[in-house]
Amino acid sequence: MNGHAFIFWERDPSGGAAEHGLKPLRARLPDLFRRATHPRISLLPVAELFAQIGLGLSRPADRDFASIAEAESGCWSDEIAEALSVLLPAYEQEASLSALGRMAARWDLERCLTNLRRLNAEEARTPAILDERIVAPIIITGLPRTGSTFLHRLLAEDSENLVLRVFQTIYPYPLASNAGSRDRRPDLVGRQLRGFELLAPEMRDVAPTEARDPQECTETMVHLFQSLRLDTTHNIPSYRAWLDHHGYLPAYRFHKRFLQHLQHQAGKGRWILKSPDHVFALDAMLSVYPDARVVFLHRDPLQVIPSVAYLTEVLRRPFTTQIDRKGIGDQVTRDWIRGAANMVEASRSGRFPEAQILHLHYRDLVGRPLETIDLIYRRFGIDMDEPSRARIAQTVAARPNGGYGRNAYSFAAHGLDPDALRYGFRDYMNHFGLDSETDRTMISLRRQMAVGGSPGLA
Repeated sequence: MNGHAFIFWERDPSGGAAEHGLKPLRARLPDLFRRATHPRISLLPVAELFAQIGLGLSRPADRDFASIAEAESGCWSDEIAEALSVLLPAYEQEASLSALGRMAARWDLERCLTNLRRLNAEEARTPAILDERIVAPIIITGLPRTGSTFLHRLLAEDSENLVLRVFQTIYPYPLASNAGSRDRRPDLVGRQLRGFELLAPEMRDVAPTEARDPQECTETMVHLFQSLRLDTTHNIPSYRAWLDHHGYLPAYRFHKRFLQHLQHQAGKGRWILKSPDHVFALDAMLSVYPDARVVFLHRDPLQVIPSVAYLTEVLRRPFTTQIDRKGIGDQVTRDWIRGAANMVEASRSGRFPEAQILHLHYRDLVGRPLETIDLIYRRFGIDMDEPSRARIAQTVAARPNGGYGRNAYSFAAHGLDPDALRYGFRDYMNHFGLDSETDRTMISLRRQMAVGGSPGLA
């Protein structure tokens, strides 16, 4: 629903308030709060309403991204300054931010800059942090929606492994109020996640997340404001074009720095890292982690692209007044055809030493997860203790079929053409020996495209 429908008031040039939205608000309040009591209906309209009230009451300087960033400029580097010089105008000019989106972007900006200041202070206090060695991490990548989250969670059960946890990427150090007490970060982030689910209840079905879950690497790179996470949650094409041209090496150097801070707190271990977006930056990744062991996950793209388009829509909707479904479909298709081509090129060129890579198919992972874990460990010469093996088996038992249900995605909703997708990904499918997951699915897709239906995809 368009956030502009819930405008309450706005400041006039003299600094006063124009209350032209007051009467519509009174008429809408009963319906808004009836919606708020329904467990499967988004509270986004209510949240947008209060965000607009909050922005109306705030000082102009508090609503201006540049003012907020300037107040924290003491922790800037040239890399951050350059990134913000592109990102902040893109927010203003392209993202069509709702009031809630503006407040969320402001919170994200302030959080990242505050965390940077903390990292700087910890390094000044303990220079040995930057001497921490990140040795031979295992990096999971490939197309999205290929079981990478499931694999990440399984590997996190090995006591010898370290993973980025969701709460750690939001707050890399315990909060100041935690001195001498239980770490409050997981509880705080858990409440934040539940709050987001009230705005986007679909997340519980397409990407359920808990505070202690393993998190993707792109969330660390947000602190440098050079992350594809920002491009996923907002429509900011000028920023994406700048990031692709600028390159990802600074982001990966910062990623390593972030890991050094966490490892200094937790002790040494074998890092298990994950993000589909690594396929857009394989050279930068290899430059920073030359000894990385890389697991590439593959799947029929027709089972991937509609799901990614829908997830992108769900992630963007709370923050914008405009959702362009066709534009999302075009962007997702364009991006992942390029990502798939990058994997093919890396394979053909032998960019990675053969002993450091492993290619896996989605159906093998979700159909035989324990055997897949054994294959990964044998491939990279890793031993596993029996308690870790038992925990992995318990997690598999608790998540049959990888924990993946049958969600319904419509190709037509995002302007996707199955035959065009198959053609665009033909080289990728041929190179990695991928077949259509079922011929029956393809027949169903064509029939339902003809009648505008919504085929069910995992």
